Amino acid sequence: MKESYFPQEIEKKWQAVWEENKAFHTPDNSDKPKYYALSMFPYPSGKLHMGHVRNYTITDVIARFKKMQGYNVLHPIGWDSFGLPAENAAMQHGADPAKWTDENIAYMTKQLKMLGLSYDWEREVTTCKPDYYKWTQWLFIQLFKKGLAYKKEAAVNWCDHCGTVLANEQVIDGKCWRCDSVVEKKYLSQWFFKITDYAERLLEDLDKLKDWGDNVKTMQANWIGKSKGAIFRFKVKEVEGLEVPVYTTRPDTVHGITYLVVAPEYKDIEKLTTPENKQAVEEYRANARKMSEIERLSTERVKTGVPLGTHCINPFTGEEFPLWTADYALVEYGTGAVMAVPTHDTRDFDFAKKYNLPIKVVIQDPKNPSDCKDAAYTEEGVLVNSNEFNGMKNTEAKEAITQKAVDGGFGEFKTQYRLRDWLISRHRYWGAPIPVVYCDKCGIVPEKEENLPVMLPTDVDFSVVGKSPITTSKTFAETTCPICGGKARREMDTMDTFVCSSWYYLRYSDAKNDKMPFSKELVDKWLPVDQYVGGIEHAILHLLYSRFFTKALKDLGLLSFDEPFKNLLTQGMVLKDGSKMSKSKGNTVDPDEIFENYGADTARLFILSDSPPARDFDWSDAGVEGCYKFLNRVWRLVSDN
Repeated sequence: MKESYFPQEIEKKWQAVWEENKAFHTPDNSDKPKYYALSMFPYPSGKLHMGHVRNYTITDVIARFKKMQGYNVLHPIGWDSFGLPAENAAMQHGADPAKWTDENIAYMTKQLKMLGLSYDWEREVTTCKPDYYKWTQWLFIQLFKKGLAYKKEAAVNWCDHCGTVLANEQVIDGKCWRCDSVVEKKYLSQWFFKITDYAERLLEDLDKLKDWGDNVKTMQANWIGKSKGAIFRFKVKEVEGLEVPVYTTRPDTVHGITYLVVAPEYKDIEKLTTPENKQAVEEYRANARKMSEIERLSTERVKTGVPLGTHCINPFTGEEFPLWTADYALVEYGTGAVMAVPTHDTRDFDFAKKYNLPIKVVIQDPKNPSDCKDAAYTEEGVLVNSNEFNGMKNTEAKEAITQKAVDGGFGEFKTQYRLRDWLISRHRYWGAPIPVVYCDKCGIVPEKEENLPVMLPTDVDFSVVGKSPITTSKTFAETTCPICGGKARREMDTMDTFVCSSWYYLRYSDAKNDKMPFSKELVDKWLPVDQYVGGIEHAILHLLYSRFFTKALKDLGLLSFDEPFKNLLTQGMVLKDGSKMSKSKGNTVDPDEIFENYGADTARLFILSDSPPARDFDWSDAGVEGCYKFLNRVWRLVSDN
């Protein structure tokens, strides 16, 4: 051994030995017990950041430890490589997104190997490669055949300049996060996965996940949002035969309704609007379309609305009350209508005060009754002004009042979920094409499985504005119907990249299979993942979608398990000077510089030494120096003996 510690020489030597000897190859056939350690795979953005280093080092330590304990350890890596950044680079610089992605993968692969991670590189998957997205498309077709993939019109956030749908999180102050154009609500025909069919199982099976953090399970439960309540149907006085159904979790307050609100996008809003109110309502609806869902639901924002001019009749009392449209009602939630009881709901109270609408007390604390003139009363109590239900506890009255509606034919018991079906259509180029064609004779038809993959066209113009580059291809759109052989048109949308990442952990079990996405024998051998490591920012969507995919694929007979990840560790962020690292703040740390100056072992030791994995980690240059000096002392101790 040399007297001095030169990590760059030592690490390079042994990393080459590991690669030459395939030290981390994982055989499928082994007498040892299996252990599957997995990090959430990276987007090939160009370079690793310290958050990557922390994530992958944590998982690597677990994998190496389990291997030393005698396990046959599967520790794979891949690339979540479809998505907007590659397409943006193409549109801005005229670059080929595939070339841009491949170059980034090559550089980041070099960095991962420099970090000394014990990956089985023979199982590498790349979601933008045809040998992967062929099977993403195949899985889509299986879901389509089972009725779990479908198309319908839906209200979406639409940026006309970018020509694409935006997630709620991509709408900032009513404008597109990419181009700063005003975003509007638009009804488009979109593809969905029917995740709502699995809402109850996704919720109930959270109890199986003993080794997930309670915070993650709570976040998922809240996102699914199960609630028990009632549907009441209110007749419209001015329009014969028209009713407005309302879902409520507070049937006990139904005698206190003083107005009813429908969403600006409500399907029958034009029928509910009188001619003299039409102009004001249309102007209000146009403004509401420019707002994101997050803005509309914000508790800090003052709620607004306009009257429609029509009235509903309360079937419990015979009383009439006015209909309004207000942006705090969302067409995607419940029925798109809200029964307003100002005395017992803070939001309704504020709205009623602003527009001088009447209030009516129907629940009181018998020991301290309130007239609710200054604030809504939202606690438990007994019913008043509620006819035969007076004196009942409000918790008991919920069932009794709903039952009266059921008996009267104007209501029903209803369990509802906040969770909505997963919108997977994206008006973008860099994604897996949706494998569907449209035939005038046969309708919507999935592509034949033997014709997969439906390849992304390369004859596209990335400079196009306001629509997907795919629409500029002269070769992609026209095809033949898989059923009748006649002329047909391909679907021009691509899939949400979350679809690709919702099953990648399954592909690692059988990454080279060209006959199926994976064999049932191998996927059942390796899965579920024993330890999954990744950021808390994926606690809801990625994990929820992966759980849905696993359950749906089990129902299709492709798997024998219904939860993908046994143990979940959400590591904390890497901070610098107390805040998250970002280029705009000028507080980033380049892993390459750490490798070059101190070696990968110093980076690994420091990233693990300062705080528990689940906590945020504050980067310290002095801490790096300290770990480097410690490794020097270890080297000298060994070399001197």
